Amino acid sequence: MDLRGLSPAPVTAFIRDGEVDHKANAKIAKWLVSIEGVKSLVILGHAGEGTFLTEEERLALIHTYVDAVDGAVPIIAGITGEGTKVAAEEAKKCKAAGATGALVYPNHGWLRFGFQKGAPQDRYKAIWQESGLQCILFQYPDATKASYDLDTQLAIATQEGVVATKNGVRNMKRWYVEIPELKKANPNLQVLSCHDEWLLPTMFDVDGLLVGYGNIAPELLIDLIKAGKAQDYPEARKIFERLLPVTRAVYHRGSHMEGTVALKLGLVHRGILDHATIREPLKNLGEKAEAEIFAAFGAAGIGRVDQFLAAE
Repeated sequence: MDLRGLSPAPVTAFIRDGEVDHKANAKIAKWLVSIEGVKSLVILGHAGEGTFLTEEERLALIHTYVDAVDGAVPIIAGITGEGTKVAAEEAKKCKAAGATGALVYPNHGWLRFGFQKGAPQDRYKAIWQESGLQCILFQYPDATKASYDLDTQLAIATQEGVVATKNGVRNMKRWYVEIPELKKANPNLQVLSCHDEWLLPTMFDVDGLLVGYGNIAPELLIDLIKAGKAQDYPEARKIFERLLPVTRAVYHRGSHMEGTVALKLGLVHRGILDHATIREPLKNLGEKAEAEIFAAFGAAGIGRVDQFLAAE
């Protein structure tokens, strides 16, 4: 997979009664792949409420996305199952449904208890060998116990089947040391930042972005990637500053989980979604927050995608 650009992590649209809205999800997919610079769509992750869906719903959503993009970009599925065998079986089913890649989440038990040496490597190996899905190394925030040490990252990054890393360490001391080491160990490894709430410091070291933010402002994020690759700090700073009202309204909230709700409201503002229905345990943000989010888009000059909507 060539992920050197923007890989949005789309939300999952629901109809008002809470069931998956396949027509609306296909609309999201078609809009995103119509934008030059979008290199893949990563579904069934945090932004996509992937762990809130049944297995049947997850596989059906992969089919919907694969049909909607019609080969334009690969579909990457979040693999979240606890246990190596469970995750490998999940990956096989996702591959059969049409996925090309796997964003491999750590066992969620590791978030609380940490991981044993060698266990993450075996998780990736099993997923690759059982499914053939191209894997993305997912580096969690430094504040969690599921954030891999450098030796673990190096071991995973040099395994067969691992093509990229989605790095969200959120500790710039580690970033500036570890990213060069990963590139040295595997020069072909594609480095993707997922620091949605503060992208600017990472933009000059990456091949692309894999972010939920890609739902709502893909055009500007693609421009930000271009500025970063050109090492054009003034231009990158200009784009960052333009986005800052939206960044604050969506991501500078009490809980990062609120960002998914805010992303859906952003898609309502842009005309892609008619409503921002979510699934428990997410909660609505309330009318005041909705008004703040809409105002932030206005301040950033990000409006409806009327040209795409007219074509639809």
